Amino acid sequence: MSDLPKSAQAVIVGGGIVGCSTAYHLARLGWEVVLVERKKLTSGTTFHAAGLVGQLRSSANITQLLGYSVDLYKRLEEETGQATGWKMNGGLRLACNAERWTEVKRQATTAHSFGLEMELLTPKEAQDLWPLMNVDDVVGAAFLPTDGQANPSDITLSLARGARMGGAQIFEDTKVTRVILEDGVIKGVETDRGRIGAPVVIACCGQWTRDFARAVGVNVPLVSVEHQYMVTEPIEGVTSDMPTLRDPDRLTYYKEEVGGLVMGGYEPNPIMWAEDGIPKDFHYTLLDSNFEHFEQLMELSLGRVPALETAGIKTLTNGPESFTPDGNFILGEAPELRNFFVGAGFNAYGIAAGGGAGMALAEWVANGAPPYDLWSVDIRRFGRPHFDVDWVRARTDEAYGKHYTMAWPSEEHDSGRPCRKSPLYDALKADGAVFGEKLGWERPNWFADPEAGEEQRDIYTFGRPNWFDAVAREHKAAREAAVLFDQTSFAKFVLKGPDAEDALGWIAANDVSGPVGALTYTQMLNDNGGIECDLTCVRTGRDEYYIVTGTGYATHDFDHIARNIPEGMNAQLVDVTSANAVLSLFGPRARDILQSVTRHDMSNAAFPFGTAQVIGIAGCPVRALRVTYVGELGWELHLPVEYATTVYAALHEAGAAHGLRNAGYRAIETLRLEKGYRAWSSDIGPDHTPDEAGLGWAVKLKKNTDFKGRAAVEAQRARGVTKRMTTFTADPDVILSGRETIYRDGERVGWLSSAGFGHTIGKSIGMGYVRNPEGVSRDYVLEGRYELEVATDRVPAKAHLGPLYDPKMEKVKC
Repeated sequence: MSDLPKSAQAVIVGGGIVGCSTAYHLARLGWEVVLVERKKLTSGTTFHAAGLVGQLRSSANITQLLGYSVDLYKRLEEETGQATGWKMNGGLRLACNAERWTEVKRQATTAHSFGLEMELLTPKEAQDLWPLMNVDDVVGAAFLPTDGQANPSDITLSLARGARMGGAQIFEDTKVTRVILEDGVIKGVETDRGRIGAPVVIACCGQWTRDFARAVGVNVPLVSVEHQYMVTEPIEGVTSDMPTLRDPDRLTYYKEEVGGLVMGGYEPNPIMWAEDGIPKDFHYTLLDSNFEHFEQLMELSLGRVPALETAGIKTLTNGPESFTPDGNFILGEAPELRNFFVGAGFNAYGIAAGGGAGMALAEWVANGAPPYDLWSVDIRRFGRPHFDVDWVRARTDEAYGKHYTMAWPSEEHDSGRPCRKSPLYDALKADGAVFGEKLGWERPNWFADPEAGEEQRDIYTFGRPNWFDAVAREHKAAREAAVLFDQTSFAKFVLKGPDAEDALGWIAANDVSGPVGALTYTQMLNDNGGIECDLTCVRTGRDEYYIVTGTGYATHDFDHIARNIPEGMNAQLVDVTSANAVLSLFGPRARDILQSVTRHDMSNAAFPFGTAQVIGIAGCPVRALRVTYVGELGWELHLPVEYATTVYAALHEAGAAHGLRNAGYRAIETLRLEKGYRAWSSDIGPDHTPDEAGLGWAVKLKKNTDFKGRAAVEAQRARGVTKRMTTFTADPDVILSGRETIYRDGERVGWLSSAGFGHTIGKSIGMGYVRNPEGVSRDYVLEGRYELEVATDRVPAKAHLGPLYDPKMEKVKC
């Protein structure tokens, strides 16, 4: 009883690999850390993990995080004296059909973009590395030499020893019974051995995290899924240096273990576990082996590894793992409760991610921000649908089943839909809408024309998709006539109070002090000058602002604004997303259409660009924002949801004579690429500053007022940038989808952050940062000779720093 400390700077709850890694890294940062584990270290799900360590992901920063794990595991045994079982024996990935081979080649290009060595092999070369496999159906393979494998329990115990060496205290058989809150502030934890006072609690409880966090009002959307793998007796020909092997077309993976093989996989019909709660004393416990369910994977594996047919089976391990709705793990500070951090939901790659995740989470705790942009795993990527466990379970079931299926460009989920619907959903569907989904919202991606033989569904491919011609029609209408987008899913907030202007002035990088009706596009920066939010603010009153941001950033942006209102300022932030529908009317005929349905003067003189006014349409008060994300004359029309169908009908009736057409989000993407408009989370984010992104014009440095990130922007402007957002064009038959490698004069200098096709200019378009440690001037960018690596082939490209369409903004401001 007496050895339990009375206080600490942080308490980590959970002694799996992520908890021990976080303790290890916090201790190295000089923090006084206590880790408590209700049973024994690794006794939750870590002990039965398969232990494969792969690095490549679709995000550069997650790939970097996994690469950190590899670097840590290579040195950890020598540092701590505790064996880890780490072997950097490389990783093979097979392709057994033409489309999978295209996917693998695109993955190889992504690896090159992110600085990883990845080789493409013939079937025979792959077999030379893994002699036991049959390669009759193999088209090719990729080999990543720095991948490897580890013993999950050993590597966790090594991290625990390293944490203790750094001063962390670890207590097993100590159950946290509650987080102590006083007036909504964390004061510590109560355990079955006593109280530990601490201002920070870090939940690394694996599949128990959701229930643990829910007790303090924090939502962690993960569920438990049964995951099985087989361990064989020794097999002749299996050597200790064999690479790990992934065979996605047969849904299976393999690694060597004590002269035998571990074989597991991701079946299309996973079995959810503990739907009514995890059993009370579940630890160091496996589930009953389900041979009948595993048989489907076994049959697929025999075609690849015939030796399995006669191999002895040691065990069929069935252990539950925590999985998430999008297949990415969960890190960060909970938006619902300050100083409550989460590291959980690792989707069966916790060993691969554990080292890097613990590092990132420790720095997040110690510094108030992660070491780099981790949006794809940030807990704030979730929203309202994720509070419903049944919805989370349905989506997770689909995500698990797709783990090894083809990762198609622009692929949408099918489960849990429809969930959140605009009032126009049925009308748009009847008009041919093919919907996508974001944060539960149904959003029209494109409109099919059944009379032209178009199917009202997505057909995925690595070539030109079935929606290409439909999007071209919508794109053309936006440029030549007018289009109407349903953007009701926009996240919308109201900031109100006597100090609203001062508060927003501190958070926003641009000047928001204009008069009522002023509309301001602005970024919100972190202390390093990185772009945390990218949004529009409308001054609607002396002490009130209306803020509009992207659908997927509702939780993130609300949290960023709320937590950065300076202490003592009287300003309240309210989410009004569900109260307002949004109809965006754009195109050269937009004014003609709008003028015919309102008595308000819509002329350029009376309603200039960058302003907002309340107008009347069909009996509805409409807040009209003259702004654009497609590069044409137009307005976003924000209106109470109950008026949506009425206003929609009025606009279409008036627009019929002007060629008005419904359009979807995929046309928005092609239109904005031609204008060079940036998208947060792909083109810009916390790792990119306004000057690097070409958005320095939207920063109020000329005003003698301080704002968050100002010092960093000024310092960078004085020394210059080392990366610069650049637009690239390539021949129209080149299909760009993002993450293609950028070469300047034969040297790798970056990768495309977003890409698509420009239907007006008739070329493929990509956007990405050109990097050079010695500086990237305008001349440096434009004087280079560029190529893009597309599925391992290099194609010529031309660099541009200005918009490809309407560079002088004449169409937008007319």
